[in-house]
Amino acid sequence: MSRHITFQRLHNFRDLGGYPTADGQVVRWGRLYRSDSLGKLAGADWDRFLGLGVSAVIDLRYPWEIDAKGRVPEHPALAYHNLSIEHRPYDQPSLGPEVETGPFLAERFMEVAEDGVKELRAALDVIAAPDAGPVVFHCASGKDRTGQLAALVLALLGVPDDVIVEDFTLTELATERLLADWSAEHGGASPRWPGYGRAPAEVMRLFLAAMTQTYGSLQAYAAEQLGVDAEQVAALRRNLLEPALAFRRADEADLPVLVGLRDAAARWQLARGIDQWHPGELGEDHFRARLADGEVWIATLGPGGPVAGAWELWWQDPAAWGTREGAAGYVHRLMTARDTAPPGTGRRLLAQAERRIAEAGLPLCRLDCLADNAALRAYYQAAGYEVVGEQSAKSGARKATYAVTLLEKRLTPQL
Repeated sequence: MSRHITFQRLHNFRDLGGYPTADGQVVRWGRLYRSDSLGKLAGADWDRFLGLGVSAVIDLRYPWEIDAKGRVPEHPALAYHNLSIEHRPYDQPSLGPEVETGPFLAERFMEVAEDGVKELRAALDVIAAPDAGPVVFHCASGKDRTGQLAALVLALLGVPDDVIVEDFTLTELATERLLADWSAEHGGASPRWPGYGRAPAEVMRLFLAAMTQTYGSLQAYAAEQLGVDAEQVAALRRNLLEPALAFRRADEADLPVLVGLRDAAARWQLARGIDQWHPGELGEDHFRARLADGEVWIATLGPGGPVAGAWELWWQDPAAWGTREGAAGYVHRLMTARDTAPPGTGRRLLAQAERRIAEAGLPLCRLDCLADNAALRAYYQAAGYEVVGEQSAKSGARKATYAVTLLEKRLTPQL
């Protein structure tokens, strides 16, 4: 699965799945999408859209926009709802360069919060319906009106503000294509306003701050102004949330994924001056051997969701720990998929590895890190690990030797 779903004519079609909630759940993949105008769907794009199994489309544009640009094609499996949440039209491309993007758009969002009460509530009703299948909501560019509804839904699900802000900014990945479309429709001209098609974090931060100042929070706004009660919030959560991380043993089919995770982690390390892992040095044979003599675990964002990370679990590690006393499990190659894993995933993977070791009846979890990697050592210490020694000549994948710090954590027995 991918957050950005590629179409030829749609530039900002995104899955809202994978975002974490404060209570440890995650938004389900393939249930709620946001997009730019679906009036552009045709040909292979239309076939791909139908393949998503969407049951309802919420079109947030003005009726006159739909008359000019078209709507999603009709289909017997598709319910269509035109809910124009904005009531005070304005011409973004024609704004002057002196208009500050953040404050200006945040003010427009507040107008929508005031004017679009009926339509916003109706949109939530569609998304929370007991028989709701996958839903898409969109405006013209999939940025402002779409971003405001996305923020409202995510807030009601318990997604933290910083994640809501991050989701808003992802439109920046579509800005170039959105601007190219506008230019093509206007004889090669450029918008007068530099903020057109842009989605800086400041916009959403200012809007959330204004909502907090005016109503207390987005959740309080929904309750007071939209009449959203606990029952409807529960319905949204039933439709859209699932356990945050699912764990399973890796098998032969996962070997390419594990190699890709390791190579991506190596590139991330090297980009930060950490010379421990290198891309391409561990292939499928390495992970196949670990499947045979230990355990390799995969974490996904919900059952069947995209891979969020992985780790190896060994039952002995003489290369680093020698004959040191104490029955233990040894964690190696703790890896996260940085393009999909939510914040805190590494700590969750480590906690799951500790649970597995404790379930095996072993009292200690052990691991090691480069002796000169103070940041990683501090990370493990913050997770409850104690430095218990150093191995000055551990052999690496490139047959080099290097010093590692040895850390261990005493585990609570599983009853």
